[in-house]
Amino acid sequence: MILPIYAYGEPVLRRKNVEIDKNYPELNKLIENMFETMYKAHGIGLAAPQVGINIRLFVIDATPLAEDEEYVSIKEELENCKKVFINPKITKRKGEPWKFNEGCLSIPDVREDIKRPETITIEYYNENWNKKTETYHDVRARIIQHEYDHIEGILFTDLLSPLKKKLLKGKLTDISKGKVDVEYKMKFNSH
Repeated sequence: MILPIYAYGEPVLRRKNVEIDKNYPELNKLIENMFETMYKAHGIGLAAPQVGINIRLFVIDATPLAEDEEYVSIKEELENCKKVFINPKITKRKGEPWKFNEGCLSIPDVREDIKRPETITIEYYNENWNKKTETYHDVRARIIQHEYDHIEGILFTDLLSPLKKKLLKGKLTDISKGKVDVEYKMKFNSH
């Protein structure tokens, strides 16, 4: 089932997200719905708060990037990078922060260069409740950090300079009021 993606301005995107356990109701269905929603919106990552649920869960699928010339050296890694992260915790960030043009399904039609560390180590449970500790670098670390920020109540626009934020204010206000044209289901600020 395709879920509405909550837009910039929705309080659910700023709340603290809680850890869950194996007994979380219909978790597998939620994960399936999140992947379906992400694919419908042509995204490569989606966090639970973006579909209105304040839990520490996100999904990614970097497969679409495998066709990009820029990533030919990591094509195989990207093709095998469909993952579920439950109760994740980034335990290490290292390397020189590098700029990359990011966008977000909750903030349509806004793309900006964001600096993030190049390498991360993350602990999490997968969809089978197997505990994992993995290190990522390259664009996979970027995707994971972006989604991880969502479960921390942080949006990529928070990482912009005060000037950039000021320049985007009108556009962000329009998004929060539903004045944006997207090809996927969205929920706009109802307050």
